[in-house]
Amino acid sequence: MVLQSQKNIGWNQALITREDRYLLNQHKSCVLWFTGLSGAGKSTLSVAVEEALYHSNIRSYILDGDNIRQGLNKDLGFSPEDRKENIRRIGEVAKLFVDSGLIVLAAFISPYREDREAVRALFTGDSFIEIYVKCSLEECARRDPKGFYEKARKGEIKNFTGITDPYEEPICPELIIETDHQDLEDSVAKIINYLKTKRLLIR
Repeated sequence: MVLQSQKNIGWNQALITREDRYLLNQHKSCVLWFTGLSGAGKSTLSVAVEEALYHSNIRSYILDGDNIRQGLNKDLGFSPEDRKENIRRIGEVAKLFVDSGLIVLAAFISPYREDREAVRALFTGDSFIEIYVKCSLEECARRDPKGFYEKARKGEIKNFTGITDPYEEPICPELIIETDHQDLEDSVAKIINYLKTKRLLIR
């Protein structure tokens, strides 16, 4: 239901358009949405891709799950409802960043297919690129960079994806990166090559 205070709110159109920013930046903008289990390598991969973009003079910014929850979404927990709101807010922020002309690297577990599709619906054309960072649960638990899997199995963490909460794999992601089979360099190259084939990095 639309709140009474929102009925008379419209979008304030800026003079400078996204296309103007494309000309300034000499590349297009989009969101790379990295989804996968905790420990799959989303953050590691997004950092490496950003570094590759930086060295090619491509303007980008990372939105990372842990970082977002320290500020914008620090009022949210990990219930299904809070996870949904977490992704909704991030999607809206990513949309603004894409409009600003940046390539956004969004690294979030984002376990529910419906929520990811709701974010996709915010974008047009090739502006939303879903990257499934695929890794077996066993390997993610073996890596366990933050000790979460062990705590979840002991019951110390509730609503943990892959243990007590489900992860719904993407059905048709633009890219699948299998981090338990592909090394980081090859994974980054695959993503950069995809962006080139879509002419998003055109200069």
